[in-house]
Amino acid sequence: MGKLILILFLFTLQVKAQEVIPTYSDYLTDNLFLLHPSMAGAANMNQIRLTARQQWFDVEDAPSLQTLSINGRVGEKVGLGGILFNDSNGNFSKSGAYATFAYHLMFSRSNADLNQLSFGVSAGIIQHRLDQSGFTEFDPALEGNESDIYANMDFGVSYYYRDFYSHFAAKNILSIKRDLFYSDAVPSNQRKYFVSAGYVFEDVTDSFSLEPSVLFQLREATNEKAIDLNLKAYREVDFGQVWGGVSYRNTFEGAEYSGEGEELRSQYLSYITPFVGVNYRNFLVGYTFTYQLNSLVLSNNGFHQITLGYNFGKSRKRYDCKCPAVNY
Repeated sequence: MGKLILILFLFTLQVKAQEVIPTYSDYLTDNLFLLHPSMAGAANMNQIRLTARQQWFDVEDAPSLQTLSINGRVGEKVGLGGILFNDSNGNFSKSGAYATFAYHLMFSRSNADLNQLSFGVSAGIIQHRLDQSGFTEFDPALEGNESDIYANMDFGVSYYYRDFYSHFAAKNILSIKRDLFYSDAVPSNQRKYFVSAGYVFEDVTDSFSLEPSVLFQLREATNEKAIDLNLKAYREVDFGQVWGGVSYRNTFEGAEYSGEGEELRSQYLSYITPFVGVNYRNFLVGYTFTYQLNSLVLSNNGFHQITLGYNFGKSRKRYDCKCPAVNY
């Protein structure tokens, strides 16, 4: 009975968390474009980023996510980008592709001063699938509804002024009626909003900088909210740069559950995510580990993610700031 309650509870969390590309903490490993379309081409060099995430190594068919993204500047003001992704969770899986257009406006009189406002829009095609090959019984309600293909769009704005930055993104802005299995249970409104801000404190000590930041999430249909509190540190070394930090995520709405003979209670999701990485010349390697702090969990093994990156193209003139997301 206890296992059944746990499975139902975790399934409820997965349904409430339904989105195209799940929002994890990979944006902290120099991968902001994955979350913000306005960051396409915002950096001094073009970027390729590859991520692989696996949850609960001791659980069969646990959630996993892979992404491949590329973005860069075309001319002085235009940025272009693309994202490929594959997300699986048991019998459910999603894959798709996004194309992004961004436009960057510089307000500074000197090219050395960073004062940039960026706009971006992404359009994507997504396929959602339900694998029934392992089902022992046939459900007529699922006949002919094993997969569906649909499109959606994202929009974002970013502003950088020297060592300060802020971002806004609206994800899945189109209301889409889904045809996948029990379509009435899949809301047509999957809009989600992100607001984030941060500041880089340069040279706290020799070659050492600190970057506190915050990210707030809001899902429109259900009014679900979550907040990330982040602290990232950078240190310049002979071969490049090493960095690391920690992120804490907390939700504001709890999923209700009860054990046998117990009263109904709410469980608020909380995660702690340490991360570390290194930039060596034009290459980047990052590792992220996420641990769920709740008392009711399916596994204590946590979530592991690797980020690999490569920066290419001719580097534009460096700004007179640390601002690591745009200035190498």
